[in-house]
Amino acid sequence: MKKARAFLEEKGAAYAFHDYKTAGIDRKRLEGWIGAVGWEPLLNKAGTTFKKLPDADRADLTQEKAIALMLAQPSMIKRPVLEKDGGILVGFKPADYEAFIA
Repeated sequence: MKKARAFLEEKGAAYAFHDYKTAGIDRKRLEGWIGAVGWEPLLNKAGTTFKKLPDADRADLTQEKAIALMLAQPSMIKRPVLEKDGGILVGFKPADYEAFIA
């Protein structure tokens, strides 16, 4: 998150920050992101929140199951998510951000 915010500030790109880890996320927005990139890139399987889930919750993941997990515990959503003009990027890679904000 820090690198992404610093990058945007360095480039003079205006942005609004939404901390969905504390403020949550609504189903409509999450489903919109999933429609754009799929649920797999959004679900942070490497994070401690996901790893602490019972095996039954981590097994046999489907889109609906992933949505339920991310809505219940937004810290399972990979960060950052950058939205612009209906498109989104998940994660931070400077070259991708450069092309996306151009």
